[in-house]
Amino acid sequence: MSFTLAIVGRPNVGKSTLFNRLVGRRLALVDDQPGVTRDLREGEARLGDIEFTVIDTAGLEDANDDSLPGRMRRLTERAVEMADVCLFVVDARTGITATDEVFADILRRSSAQVLLAANKAEGRAAEAGIAEAWGLGLGEPLPLSAEHGEGMTDLYSALLPISEAFAERAQLDPVLMPDVSLPVSEEADEAGPVPTAQKPLQVAVVGRPNAGKSTLINRLLGEDRLLTGPEAGITRDAISVPFDWEGTPVRVFDTAGMRKKAKVQEKLEKLSVADGLRAVKFAEVVIVLLDAAIPFEQQDLRIADLAEREGRAVVVAVNKWDLEEDKGAKLAALREAFDRLLPQLRGAPLVTVSAKTGRGLDRLHAAVMKAHAVWNRRVPTAQLNRWLEGMVAAHPPPAPNGRRIKLRYMTQAKTRPPHFVVMCSQPDKMQDAYTRYLVNGLRADFDMPGTPIRLVMRGQAQKNPYRNKREKNAGALQKHLDKRKG
Repeated sequence: MSFTLAIVGRPNVGKSTLFNRLVGRRLALVDDQPGVTRDLREGEARLGDIEFTVIDTAGLEDANDDSLPGRMRRLTERAVEMADVCLFVVDARTGITATDEVFADILRRSSAQVLLAANKAEGRAAEAGIAEAWGLGLGEPLPLSAEHGEGMTDLYSALLPISEAFAERAQLDPVLMPDVSLPVSEEADEAGPVPTAQKPLQVAVVGRPNAGKSTLINRLLGEDRLLTGPEAGITRDAISVPFDWEGTPVRVFDTAGMRKKAKVQEKLEKLSVADGLRAVKFAEVVIVLLDAAIPFEQQDLRIADLAEREGRAVVVAVNKWDLEEDKGAKLAALREAFDRLLPQLRGAPLVTVSAKTGRGLDRLHAAVMKAHAVWNRRVPTAQLNRWLEGMVAAHPPPAPNGRRIKLRYMTQAKTRPPHFVVMCSQPDKMQDAYTRYLVNGLRADFDMPGTPIRLVMRGQAQKNPYRNKREKNAGALQKHLDKRKG
């Protein structure tokens, strides 16, 4: 079990750039303007032969009220309490500010071990700031350049004794040893992939701004892990958090609210939306969260359609259900609108929840697990071909130019989502309406509601039974002519 390192400091000192450098990927959003990071983002870092968990935090603000900066500061202070080591980052080019001194005093009094790093230390312009950092009373400052990767050797030397001490402590304390006894039975493999601690179920929560995505995830986690509030658009990064959801290992992604493309003008919001889209691509199940007061707006439909086009299993959740008075009439209207506006997801689970009170979260878990099971479903080839014969007998395929398209056989190529291939004649002339007829039949007859289904028509080269005979006769004729000439 590795130790945890929290990167803290003022806004715009390069914490997220250093975080990305340590994890080896551009996970955290980086921009020139201060205050980009708001939530806590965790990542698995590696520096030489040292492996550890690193936490990127929001910039420390001198605010203690219930404003957005005040809530961000409390979240960062919580990260300091969680971490085994704190890396306090200052800007070597700007020098030490009064805010740096205030938070250095807070860290000195904290229980965590503190390392001091002077970032942006490349060049002579940083020498004065590095010298000033000695006055913070946190020991020798480590000169770094997160952007250019300089000073990583010094950081490694500072972390090595911490890593060795933690490894020794883990050997002595069996509670800290990792649990590797997670057997997966062969029966589970045959039934489909089962989420484990090593490979948890990937769930992304998406929706418009202020739909309650972060509040919902906090309720699932049972703690205020993500920053929430009445302001729209608080979340910027796609934050992933692992947890146990009623016995199922899950990694849930909180994404930034997605507005209409025409309204997204700022570079930072574009980066946030792009980060959310990447989370959808990596997810297995996507929860599209709607606001019960204004459900199924145009942007909601676009987001749900995006998840379907990416081939993800989709669950539609309607939040703020506790504020509805006539729940029966509202639910009937929601189901009617769902079937009418999202026919490509007909049959997908529609769940009403309240992130504020926690009501309906058990039904949400059941819907997510069912959607994941359907997404992984595999149908035997023999059963598929018997079904195909019945579908063709009930409704024969079209006959372009008077020649009937023949459907020869069918098989399932892959799952996640279910992908079927039909071998047929004239696949390029198959009408979309008949393909939809087959897809709707698959949904109904094999209990695959809501999940994206891919159906491909593929041609098959037919052997001419007279080809070899014709070639043989042609060869005999040529020999006879050669003899006559001779």
